Amino acid sequence: MINRFSPSRRNVIPLKIPGGPGEVEPNATIGEIKSMFHKSHPQWYPARQSIRLDPKGKSLKDEDVLQHLPVGTTATFYFRDLGAQISWVTVFLTEYTGPLVIYLLFYFRVPFIYAPKYDFTTSKHWVVHLACMCHSFHYVKRLLETLFVHRFSHGTMPLRNIFKNCTYYWGFAAWMAYYINHPLYTPPTYGEQQIRLALIIFLFCQIGNFSIHIALRNLRPPGSKTRKIPYPTKNPFTWIFLLVSCPNYTYELGSWLGFTLMTQCLPVAFFTLVGFIQMTVWAKGKHRSYLKEFRDYPPLRSPILPFIL
Repeated sequence: MINRFSPSRRNVIPLKIPGGPGEVEPNATIGEIKSMFHKSHPQWYPARQSIRLDPKGKSLKDEDVLQHLPVGTTATFYFRDLGAQISWVTVFLTEYTGPLVIYLLFYFRVPFIYAPKYDFTTSKHWVVHLACMCHSFHYVKRLLETLFVHRFSHGTMPLRNIFKNCTYYWGFAAWMAYYINHPLYTPPTYGEQQIRLALIIFLFCQIGNFSIHIALRNLRPPGSKTRKIPYPTKNPFTWIFLLVSCPNYTYELGSWLGFTLMTQCLPVAFFTLVGFIQMTVWAKGKHRSYLKEFRDYPPLRSPILPFIL
């Protein structure tokens, strides 16, 4: 039972653990406590609640059980309002639909982008059309994976993230598309050979990325938050799990390196670099999480690049 609450971003919640009238049962989960709290304070729905044992500690998981936590007969938990939340699916669909549409606007050279004489004209370079197909394929793939493949351990994220993510994806898409589809764009230095090699790299890594997403999906039953060590499957594209903790990021990097080689465009190279830095941060975090959670985690694995990083 929540005895006291003061409306601020961080609040103390005293809870009584032993069973009794109006008290919290020892086998209650954090998720159940959040639901109880929401009933008395409707403005803080469970998804925007963070409950911790220490003000500076990590948020407790919804599935954590009170009697398994390091608390006595009376526990003091700390509540923090995470702010308005939005579902991961909504964020992903929004941030991936933008680049798909924006790129096509530049590809079809709609008015007010380039000089009027170029309105609705097409490029004479076949690599421009190939780049459009590859870019569109990438984001259609991401949209379909969001709808039918990914299983999210967390249902929501802060609402503010959608603005940050969309600025990143939409902004870079416009910057890349402007130059690739520009009437004065020039093809790669080594011509057809360079383009074909880049296409092979791009498609190989796209298939690899999809294969990893399927393997990760199969690790987690529907509706479950269970975490397991990912291992290679019969699919050869998953064998990279022997050396890397987050091969989905490795293949994602490879795809954009291929796209950079294909277009030989500086904004694409910069987008690839920024993406690599961000994915490295994510990969290192997940790698540390694996090492902390699983004592038998394979020691040869690196976060994102085999033997390097």
